Order: sequence, then C-alpha cells, then structure tokens
Amino acid sequence: MLKLNRRLFLAGTAAFVATPAMSFAQAAAPVKGGTLKVSIDQAASVIHPLLTRVNPEYLITELLYSNLTRLKVDMSAEPDLAESWNSNEALTEWTFKLRSGVKFHDDSAFTATDVVETFKAILNKDNASPARNNVGPIDTITAADPLTVIFKLSGAYADFPVALAYTTARIIPAAVATGDFKQLSTKANGTGPFKLVSYEPDRLIVVERNPNYYDPARPYLDRIEIQVFPDTSAEGSALIAGDIDLISTLQPTEYLRLDGSDGLDLLRVASGQFCNINFGCDTKPFNDVRVRKALALAVDRKAMVDFVTEGFGTPGNDTPINASYRFAAKLTQREANIAEAKKLLADAGYPNGFEATLVASDRPAVRTQLAVALKDMAKEIGVTINVQTMPHATYLEQVWKKGSFYVGFYNMQPTVDGIFKLLYTSDASWNETRWNNAAFDKLVNEARGTKDEAKRTALYADAQKLMNDEVPSIIPAFFDVLGAKRNWVQGYEIHPRASVFRLDYVSLTAEAPKRG
Repeated sequence: MLKLNRRLFLAGTAAFVATPAMSFAQAAAPVKGGTLKVSIDQAASVIHPLLTRVNPEYLITELLYSNLTRLKVDMSAEPDLAESWNSNEALTEWTFKLRSGVKFHDDSAFTATDVVETFKAILNKDNASPARNNVGPIDTITAADPLTVIFKLSGAYADFPVALAYTTARIIPAAVATGDFKQLSTKANGTGPFKLVSYEPDRLIVVERNPNYYDPARPYLDRIEIQVFPDTSAEGSALIAGDIDLISTLQPTEYLRLDGSDGLDLLRVASGQFCNINFGCDTKPFNDVRVRKALALAVDRKAMVDFVTEGFGTPGNDTPINASYRFAAKLTQREANIAEAKKLLADAGYPNGFEATLVASDRPAVRTQLAVALKDMAKEIGVTINVQTMPHATYLEQVWKKGSFYVGFYNMQPTVDGIFKLLYTSDASWNETRWNNAAFDKLVNEARGTKDEAKRTALYADAQKLMNDEVPSIIPAFFDVLGAKRNWVQGYEIHPRASVFRLDYVSLTAEAPKRG
C-alpha cells in the first residue's frame, strides 16, 4: 500500500505521545471583569442565528442569543430559556415552561410568543434554516400562556429536548420572525449573555456583557473580542505572545508546535468530528454503488489517520457515527482491498478506471490534505483524481450542496438522529449526497420515536450498516477537537461538539493582562 509523505503539507511535526487534555477545572472562584480575546480561523460572514453554517458563526450567535435548552459537555440537555419540560407517554407532545423576567437586548420582554414565531420561521422553507429538519418533526407550536409553550409532533421523538439546543435554533423576537427576517444579518437582538458592539466579519467582532442576562451571576467577562486569523501560524504566535487568550479551533500542526510553550494549556477531546468525501449519488459515475464502494476500498484508513489527523483521531468506517456517539454500531472495519476495488470498477463498466475532479475548500486545511491522500490512493485502482482547492467562501457559494465530488467537514452532532437528519436522510437540511434511500429514511424515522433502548439500538445499527454498504460518502477518519488557551483563562472546557463554546462560564485570573 502507498506510503504518504505528510511533510508535503506539514513541516516540523514531532512524534506525539497522547496525554490527557488540560481542560481541568480551576480551583479559584470566578471573578467578574476583564476582556477575553478569542481567535477564529475564518470570517463570521453570517450572524443571523437561524442561518449560521460554520463554527465561528455558531460562536458569535451563542454569545448573543439563547436556545430553549443548552448542550452540556456530556451531550445532555440543560435548561436555557426553558426552565423545565415534560412529554406525554407517546413522546409526541412536549410542554416547556419558560423563565420569567427575561428580556431581549432592546429591553423588550421575552414570552412564549417569541418561541412560537421563531420555530415557525425555522420551519418555513422559504427561510432555508438548517435547523428545519434538525429540531424534530414539529407539527404545531402554541403558547398556552405567556410562559408555556406546547410542541405537538407529527411523530414520536425521544431526543426532542436535545434537538432544541441545535446551533441554529436560537430564539429571536417574534416581531423579527414575522417581519423583516433579514435584519439580523448584520445586527443582533437576542437574550444571550452578551450584546453586540461591533461587527467586521473578516476582521473583528466585539461583544459586551448583557447586564440583563437571566442568570445574574453570569457572564463573568465584561467583553469578548473575536479576532479573525486566516493564518494559523500567526494565530499560534499571537497566543504565545499573549495577544490573544484562546484559540477556539486548533490544527494538529499548531497543537504540536505550541506544546511545551510557557503559560499555555493545550486542550483536546475525542469527538465525532469528521471530513467526508461526498458523492453525488444522482450523477455518473457516482450513481453506481460499485464505483463508490471501489473508491472506499482504495482507502488505507490507518494512513489517513496518520496523514490527515496527524495522529489526533481514529479510523472511520464510512458512516458519520463513531464510539463518541451513543448507539454506535459495531460494524466490521472496512480495510483497503485493491483487487476487490478493481473488480467492482470493471463490473461497473470502468475496467480502466476514470478521471474526476475532487473539490476541497481551503478551510480547514485538512480538506486538501484528505483530497491529496485520496488522489494518491485512488491511483492504485486506476482512478485519476484532480484536486481543486478553492477559497472557503467560493466553495460555499459554488460547490457546497451543489457539487458531486467534494470534501466536506462536519462537527459532531448531539445525537445519531441529529447527524443523519443534517446530512443523509432524503429530507436532510444539507442533503449533499442526494442518496435518498427510502429504507434508510424509514429506519431513522422509526428509531427517533422508539423509547425502548434495545430496539432503538438495533434500528440505528441497521441504518449504519446500510450506509456502510452503499457508501454515499467516504468517511475515512474522525478528528479529536483541539484548542489552546493562556493559563490565565479559567472555566473553559473544550466541547466534543466543536460548535459549542459556553464562554459565559469563562473568567480571567489576576495574571491576565489588563486591557482598557
């Protein structure tokens, strides 16, 4: 099997010895005040809370808005704008009791009407919110009184409270949801722990403490400045110099470079985050399962982990589910099999292989690394892959959800249902592969409404087996989530979801630089 030279992309990488993530809780009680400087690796081009698409945008809207529930590090739901909730026995009707006295940043009162109109906006196809198919099978939403909301579902859904913590299910004012919906594209009016001060999407976003936040103890910080660093090396150098305090997403090469630097805590957690090679299953040659499986059989998974994750990850098996998820199935690990791959291609009518262009965004850089690795591996089965790298903004505009052969990158979702409904069911919000498999849809829909744990486990296992058999996308590896902070930052715990940050729990120690 082919040997990859990862130094083609990654210079100066030392051997890695795994150590526990240094995200332990600090003993000192949090003190209010101070400015936290956070870096992000790409522009936060969208700050409409129902329309965000990438981690920097999720970070901004989490600061400015609230959901009904929040996602803890263990992936369970905790109260946010909802104080409590309960369901009927059939899991088809859920009642949420809301906090009283909550205000939006413009000082208007938050009520059940805002929740009702927000979810109507999410479910409105014209608004194209990614949350539409990820908040559950909502049929109707009603306000029983100013502080009580009742969701009636079209089918049972056991994970409904977790789903409401979704990154694009944040609550907006009813007047905006029913009026000028687009006005939140450049300004903000939420109930979150911080208020927007300034918004320069390609350079700097600044927020300040919301004095009317529902929890008077939080946030601890006075101000957060989110600075865009497209150059990851410059980003790491800024952390070493103390010019920034926290890197929210760190690449493996930078993790290794920063390891051992004075005054830094490196952060790492296992995750279901992954890159995938998406096939347009409605487009030749990828509409033939034999072609898709042949390419999957060309992949050396261990080499992919070594080259693409730099050892900070685990092998994938062509489903988006790994051991980090509840209900992960124990499928036989797919191994490279060049002879079988060539036979499948010949059976599909490509005895001499074929040529295709694989598109990769430049953010994060691992997309291109994965594309080049697949290019080299595919040579062994006679497939010529031309790798086209493009700026991320161009990729989002021209390729994402439109192309038929490109590299995706996705965070872990809170539930198995969440990732399936985001990417792989026929009604998925981001149905990139156009796999549209009715049997898979049926299994996922049945599992989401099944209370019995054993039966639910079996249904999700069958769904994962079907995906592994038909390969709508190749998922060769999962990534650990990496970050780094100055040791004067306390209360920050890196989240396996990668798109959840909980910065309202962060505070600074006396060693932090004083910023006016």
